[in-house]
Amino acid sequence: MARRDAAARAWLNEAIRKVEADANRSADTHLHVFPLPPEWGIDLYLKDESVHPTGSLKHRLARSLFLYALCNGWIGEGATIIEASSGSTAVSEAYFARLLGLEFVAVMPRSTSPEKIALIEFQGGRCHLVADPSTIYEESRRLAAETGGHYLDQFTYAERATDWRGNNNIAESIFSQLAHERHPVPAWVVVGAGTGGTSATIGRYVRYRRCDTQLCVVDPENSAFFRGWSEDDPAATGSGSRIEGIGRPRVEPSFLPSVVDCMIAVPDAASIAAARWCSSLTGLSAGGSTGTALWGALHQIAGMRSRGETGSVVTLLCDGGERYADTYYDDAWLAGQGIDITPYLSALDTFVSTGHWSEPLSG
Repeated sequence: MARRDAAARAWLNEAIRKVEADANRSADTHLHVFPLPPEWGIDLYLKDESVHPTGSLKHRLARSLFLYALCNGWIGEGATIIEASSGSTAVSEAYFARLLGLEFVAVMPRSTSPEKIALIEFQGGRCHLVADPSTIYEESRRLAAETGGHYLDQFTYAERATDWRGNNNIAESIFSQLAHERHPVPAWVVVGAGTGGTSATIGRYVRYRRCDTQLCVVDPENSAFFRGWSEDDPAATGSGSRIEGIGRPRVEPSFLPSVVDCMIAVPDAASIAAARWCSSLTGLSAGGSTGTALWGALHQIAGMRSRGETGSVVTLLCDGGERYADTYYDDAWLAGQGIDITPYLSALDTFVSTGHWSEPLSG
């Protein structure tokens, strides 16, 4: 018995062409050199993911999730696309849904900022608000069943939707761009964990390519990933994170602790201080998760210096700071949250001027 539907296959072919064409139109993201004293013999690079069409690292994830679902036969013409997300992933997924002429619904807590809702709606998405944040997963499944649509489920599929062997994934891109640098194989790559997909891709890639590169995952305060990794407890829980895009109240299914060589818990004040410091020092607008990653990268560089090592370290500029003008870059918001970034700014300035690394005691 044949099941081939010529019209459905034609729509699928065109959908995949459109998603691939979007990638082809976008040049690879830039790899910026971060200014460090040259006599250290250590080079730090920022992979600038903010230049994607939807402004963040999540553009890569959204593209992969759509291609994965299309090629699995889960998305067809006229489908409604559902996702549990109140952040950059939903913005990017709304973009791809509109590209394919599909309705997109982001399931998110009622407390989500109006700015984030506006970004999703600008890309053609619709926001479905729930009172209890812990219900977003089940509510997404319910909406998908009710509409006959597809729940993309970034937290489950992020680690498998991307081809970690290559195909211009973020790891392959980093190593290709480092090819002509003085330390072409990085000693460390430092990333955050939101879904766990980026760390899974990079961790698998360096093993597949037999590189000596180590992977460090940074985790903001109150997130579950650090505790889950350090205590080998996949059921570990937290209370979420004030640093948007990374940190979760639970260890997500896509997080692969076995490919992570080191984890660092980063105070929110350090994340925000590093984001602001990065923006003022480089002119590159940096969001909070970039600050978390940069703090972790400098922590690893301090360790390399103490051991007399040279080499390169790579981290990510995940999205731009303009999205956080009313939070991380607003002194009144910081005061309202009880966050004092002054000691961390001082520690960063001291490190690049003297080479001495000292972490303030977090409150």
